[in-house]
Amino acid sequence: MSTFSPGVKPNDEVVEAMLGPTGNLRAPTLVSGKTVLVGFNEEAYRSVFG
Repeated sequence: MSTFSPGVKPNDEVVEAMLGPTGNLRAPTLVSGKTVLVGFNEEAYRSVFG
């Protein structure tokens, strides 16, 4: 699991972590408020949704 802090413009590390081998966003991609979850990680989903 990787956590990135927001910035004005996402850097290459953030973009690379979010994209799959086809160049599309990893699935699932979920936006909840200011939080973006890309890919599935049970620990991350529990920390956001309880």
